This record gives sequence, structure tokens and C-alpha cells, in this order.
Amino acid sequence: MLKLASLFLAVSSASAWSLPSPPPAFLPQRILGAAALSTLLLSPPAVQPALAADVGNGESVFSANCAACHAGGQNVIMPEKTLQKDALTQYLAGGMKEQSVVMQVTNGKNAMPAFGGRLSEDEINDVASYVIDTASNDKWDE
Repeated sequence: MLKLASLFLAVSSASAWSLPSPPPAFLPQRILGAAALSTLLLSPPAVQPALAADVGNGESVFSANCAACHAGGQNVIMPEKTLQKDALTQYLAGGMKEQSVVMQVTNGKNAMPAFGGRLSEDEINDVASYVIDTASNDKWDE
């Protein structure tokens, strides 16, 4: 009976129990490092910001720089590549989005010259907003 009491005391004492070693580090932490992982988890990937453009100014910039070839949303050089909704969706790299218009106006393509050196970034953003707004609302023929 004495041995059983001793065994009970030994088992119930804190010194008889050892805590297990900590579990291995979380695998992505090993791969990325703790700092990189916490940055990734706490800071979601950047989202392309919406263009904060002035459609009214875009119309003025369009009239002064684009209307010679694109009056009324048309295209005097390549008649099928108008600024109408369907044509922008079909022919504009990236589809009918402001960012796609920004790329086209900035860099040019085929017969269209690049305006990146002639217009400011804000002016190009304004033109893109004007073009998309006008096409989206079927206003080219008004």
C-alpha cells in the first residue's frame, strides 16, 4: 500500500510530468519567414485603384487631341474600330475598361500615335473616363 501511495504522489507531482516540446513551426513561416508571412496575412495584395478622373475635363482634352480622328466616337482611319461599346469590347486590348483606354492613349497602337509624351497622366485618365462614360451610356451619337 505504501508503494501505491508513493507511486500516486510521484505521478501527481509536477516534477513527474514533462510538458511536450513545442510543435514544429508552421510550414509557411519556415518558407516565408515570420515577417513576410505576417505582412502577407495583415496586408492583402494591392488592388488597382479606381481612376479618380474628371469626365468634363476629359471631354475638353478629347476635343483638343482626339476628335480629329474620333469625332462622334468614330474612327476615320480604321472605321470598324470606333469608340462604341461593342468595338471597344472587341478591339481594345483588355476590353472596355478605363485602364485599357489609358494604355492605348499612352502607348498608341497601329495607326494611333502615343499621347504619353504629349498629355499628362491626369489628362489621359480624364480622357479614358470620358471615353468609357460616353460609350457606356451610348452618348456618342447624341
